[in-house]
Amino acid sequence: MGNKPYFQAHLNKYMHMTRYNIILFPILVISILIAGCAGDDSTENRAAANTPEGIVENAVFADLDGNEVSIKEFKGSVVLIDFWESWCGPCLQVFPAMEDLRQEYPDEFEVLAVTVGLNETPEDARKFAEEHGYDFHFLYDEHGIFGQLGGQGIPFKAYVDPDGKFIKIEMGSHGREGDYNRAKELITEYFGE
Repeated sequence: MGNKPYFQAHLNKYMHMTRYNIILFPILVISILIAGCAGDDSTENRAAANTPEGIVENAVFADLDGNEVSIKEFKGSVVLIDFWESWCGPCLQVFPAMEDLRQEYPDEFEVLAVTVGLNETPEDARKFAEEHGYDFHFLYDEHGIFGQLGGQGIPFKAYVDPDGKFIKIEMGSHGREGDYNRAKELITEYFGE
């Protein structure tokens, strides 16, 4: 009988701790779930940044003076990111067609002529731009967007819609008329005839 108060005291202490734990346990579980969801979301965001969509929608290039140019600056237009170099015959073959589209849709269509840097420097691109009168934004792939997108050869194009969302990637060329028609189709899809 002398042990009963000792036992009762420990039982009361245990019951108090149990009630305390019952209150804390759900709070702990909710905290873990919230932290876990936040971790999953940031993991998804990191993964999304490594998709073609994430890479293109967040692309930053350099102009020929070394200033950063973000794809986000061109919202409101269909944007063609045309990875090229001046030795690429198929790339140069379609430049006049893209210039025609720039003249037809000056407010709806932008061309970012991005020198990849395979064999050429920004100075090579500058020389080309000065010798030709194309109404393009001549840029340099300072941050390796071409490689991040898996580009291995040029021509290599990415399209962005007026909301700044990735549309598609095209590899190779469909010739002057083919590339003209494909780009015009996208422009009219967003802006009508």
